[in-house]
Amino acid sequence: MIQSDIFNDLLAPELADDLRRLNPHWVGLPGPEIPRFHRYLFSRVYRNLQTGLTPATVLRGTRRVGKTIMVRQIMEKMLIEGIDAKRILYVPFDEIGSLRRLRDPILTIVRWYESRLLGRTMNEAARSVGPAYLLFDEVQNLDAWAPQIKHLVDNNTVRVLLTGSSSLRIEAGRDSLAGRITTFDLGPLLLREIAELSLGGHTQAHWVDNGAESLTEPAFWSTGIDKARREVDLRLRAFTAFSARGGYPIAHERGDAPWQEMAAYLNETIVKRAIQHDLRLGPRGAKRDEKLLEEVFRLCCRYAGQAAGQNAFVPEIRQALAGNIGWSRILTYMRFLDGTLLVRLIPAMELRLKKRKAPAKICLSDHSLRASWLQEMVPLHPDGLNASPHLTDLAGHLAESALGYFLASIPNLDIAHFPARGAEPEVDFVLTVGTRRIPVEVKYRRRVDPHEDTRGLRAFVEKTVYNAPFGLLVTLDDNVRVPDPRIIPISLSALLWMR
Repeated sequence: MIQSDIFNDLLAPELADDLRRLNPHWVGLPGPEIPRFHRYLFSRVYRNLQTGLTPATVLRGTRRVGKTIMVRQIMEKMLIEGIDAKRILYVPFDEIGSLRRLRDPILTIVRWYESRLLGRTMNEAARSVGPAYLLFDEVQNLDAWAPQIKHLVDNNTVRVLLTGSSSLRIEAGRDSLAGRITTFDLGPLLLREIAELSLGGHTQAHWVDNGAESLTEPAFWSTGIDKARREVDLRLRAFTAFSARGGYPIAHERGDAPWQEMAAYLNETIVKRAIQHDLRLGPRGAKRDEKLLEEVFRLCCRYAGQAAGQNAFVPEIRQALAGNIGWSRILTYMRFLDGTLLVRLIPAMELRLKKRKAPAKICLSDHSLRASWLQEMVPLHPDGLNASPHLTDLAGHLAESALGYFLASIPNLDIAHFPARGAEPEVDFVLTVGTRRIPVEVKYRRRVDPHEDTRGLRAFVEKTVYNAPFGLLVTLDDNVRVPDPRIIPISLSALLWMR
């Protein structure tokens, strides 16, 4: 039994009061009202927290994708299932700055929790009633959070859930936590989640994250396409909503809000918050250049879906900021943005790359961020493009960006792009599954030439060294036909509908 008077001075009274207010379930009071809609990862994260092989679970994602709501939903489910309320501790480290100023804040809070709530050590509690559940939101805001979590899980029977908006800071702690954490990445809404949240429709996923081997079988794609065709009405309505408002939950929860209001909200709460909060401070408190971060993000929006490198970025940034800013620094800032998960930088395929290093392809987490940051709406839905045909090329780049981010978010799937090399044409993406590769080409327009628009795919498949059984042609419409049996045409909406 812990002698509580030993720990009287662990936390200032106001901090202790804040923790009690953040955990009203301790005294049988309700927490804030939360949405009933569950993100697709909810069941997997909950199961891993309860019975996973690792004592700690990490949930990563950009701001506003629903991480905090998921944590609250998990708390609610545990209480409904009869877990003692005092075995659940919730601490949001981005809300109370004074908590971060504690020395070893995680360990200090846990000692206070043992003393004042459990009345015994967590190991004693685990042996008698079960492990405590420690839910730490936006943990990357703490200095040296990883060593504290390591000490905690190595010396206590406990289950921990961590969330973070910066993969840079989360990755920085992975080495010391090897074998102790399981990581899940939560992106913007999937297309079928938009159907459920906005339209009240429901469908099961065809593509599940329990192995990638099936991707190399043509039957996987043909059955997925058939399912998408059967559900065409719901799918296209969801894709229309995605085209108009992107994939962030708030945009669909508040479908009544005018787009201009929503765009301003997305800018403030996602992009600027990441730039000013997650990226502003570097190692040892050094401040990064906020204007440069904003300008680099602007160009990432401008060149979304393209492999734009030094020749595109350096002149524009030097002109915009009137400074002699070099490519190395710009590239570092692009990697910072990749670290917030706002951007995915898809590397060039290394096989036979030789000495020529091609730039990465830029894929945004969601086209709505581009629309809000640049104040330029580009439709992805066929009807929208029919009304604005001059935007077709730009829509093609954004379709490529959306697909690249979607594919890069799938666990255990290696993705690269294939730049033109000599006589070999460019291929937009290459998926690697084991020893096999699947080339993917995006042709996002009304008229697709079955011969000319598949040159890159056919050239790739015909090279035996690439070991590609077939290629995917991603299109605007469902009805594209290609006579070559090695090429599988699939519309973007059908492909996004699979997962």
